[in-house]
Amino acid sequence: MRGLEKWLRARGLLVLLDAEAAEWVGGQPGYTREEVAERVDLLVVLGGDGTLLSVARAARERPVPILGVNLGTLGFLTEVVLDELFAALERVLVGDVRISVRMRLEVEVRCGEKQRGRFLALNDAVVNKTALARMINLETRAGGKLVSEYHADGLIVATPTGSTAYSLSAGGPILAPELAAFVLTPICPHTLTQRPIVLPEASEIELRVLPPTEEVQLTVDGQEGLILSPEDHIWVRRSQAPVQLVESPFRNRFEILRQKLHWGQR
Repeated sequence: MRGLEKWLRARGLLVLLDAEAAEWVGGQPGYTREEVAERVDLLVVLGGDGTLLSVARAARERPVPILGVNLGTLGFLTEVVLDELFAALERVLVGDVRISVRMRLEVEVRCGEKQRGRFLALNDAVVNKTALARMINLETRAGGKLVSEYHADGLIVATPTGSTAYSLSAGGPILAPELAAFVLTPICPHTLTQRPIVLPEASEIELRVLPPTEEVQLTVDGQEGLILSPEDHIWVRRSQAPVQLVESPFRNRFEILRQKLHWGQR
């Protein structure tokens, strides 16, 4: 962290640190992630995918590019590894960079005319039970048309970016990140023929928990959400504020998938 800050300042760049990074560097003021995202031209994230999701949420609807440097384990979003950091930044500073525009979800929870919550999701919105050994009944519509009544542990609505996250673990397909689509992936459905389905991005998805109900929660990007009431309706649509991710200049998307998922290895 200290080396990165010195490297950037040596090139005449203004460096703003969030509070956590400022503690590591020492002697520098720290800002909230929201304040940093509002003022900079590039966000450099050192960490795993969870850290990048948090930073993307802090950026709200501002289209500031994000360069993710993987310090975690799997790292689908943080494509650059630590040894490549300075070489990648050299490319960025001279404009030799590819930006991947990633679709986000706008997730709204309404109870009648009252809005109970609104969230932006880069990966997914998940409705699931909180009680052990219980299933929920979930009515799902797309564009006003009934898709299914799922009897399952829950349902994942994922973006193409999120197709390699929880949805993949639940048996969903991998979508190319540039696609404009949703994937609906049931979690352990009681009816095994209820399989994941890919829908066009123009589909407005409505979710409603049917009685009888135990406590059910909505979780967005695994980091925020709320407990649902029986009268709540959840609306999921494509956000008009995508996220801009700096692509790795050293490998393409298929190389990343082969590496992370060990494709072709014996």
